[in-house]
Amino acid sequence: MAPIALATEQPVASIEPIATPMPPRPGRLRLTQRGRFVFIGLPLMIGAALLVLLAGLLSSPANAAGSQDVSSPAVEAVTVLDGDSLWGLAQEFAPERDPRIVITEIVELNNLDEQIVQAGQEVFVPVG
Repeated sequence: MAPIALATEQPVASIEPIATPMPPRPGRLRLTQRGRFVFIGLPLMIGAALLVLLAGLLSSPANAAGSQDVSSPAVEAVTVLDGDSLWGLAQEFAPERDPRIVITEIVELNNLDEQIVQAGQEVFVPVG
C-alpha cells in the first residue's frame, strides 16, 4: 500500500494595508494641458487680438482722411463749340498736365458715357 500524504498547511500570505491616496496639498493648483490653455493661452490670444484691433483703429483710413484737408480741384463750366473735342479742351484748360488724365477727369466730372461731346453741351473742365 502506498503511503498517504497528509494535508500540510500552506503558509498564509501576509495582508498588507491598502494605501490611501494622499489628499492634495492646499494652495497648490494642478492644471491639465487643457486647463493651462484656458488659464494662460486664451487670455494671451484675446489680448493679442485686442492689440491688433486697437492698432487697426488707430491707423484706419477714416482716421487718416480726417487729418487732411480735402480740396476739390478747380473747375470751370465750358460750353462746347462746334469742332471742340475733349483733347482740345484738356490742352486748352490744363496745358501743363497730361491730356489723357484731364480727359478722364472731364468724363468723371460730367458723368459722360462716351468721350464725345456735342456742340452746345456744357461740361465742367478741371483748370490747371
